[in-house]
Amino acid sequence: MLVFVYGTLTDRECADELLDDFSYAGTETLSGFHRVDGEYPTLAPGGSVGGRLLETDEIGRLDAYEGIDRGLYTRVPVPVEGAETPTRAAVYVGDPDRLDVEAPVEWPGDGPFADRVRRYFDRDGTVVRPEHSC
Repeated sequence: MLVFVYGTLTDRECADELLDDFSYAGTETLSGFHRVDGEYPTLAPGGSVGGRLLETDEIGRLDAYEGIDRGLYTRVPVPVEGAETPTRAAVYVGDPDRLDVEAPVEWPGDGPFADRVRRYFDRDGTVVRPEHSC
């Protein structure tokens, strides 16, 4: 599985401590979102953020690391531009209220955080693209 990482997991040593088997598939940009920092980094609507595509089958470990079961992060699929076959990468987005982010972040809509994030990603046309693309 491909995962777009933009925080601690962009560091090979950190990823190596967590995962037994992974590789980096490229340096990429996620359009439509920017990074905000807090206790842990997360994303907010608008702008773009650089990161890496990490490839691993250990999604359960990543979910545990990102606190999916505790509601810290939610995982959403995003299309990867330029892939030979239609491909999606998982992106972890943290709840800004739970991560004490430094800047105000608003996710439009009603309902639970994960639902608002998924709706926004679906309607925004978000894509992961190679960093060298125009």
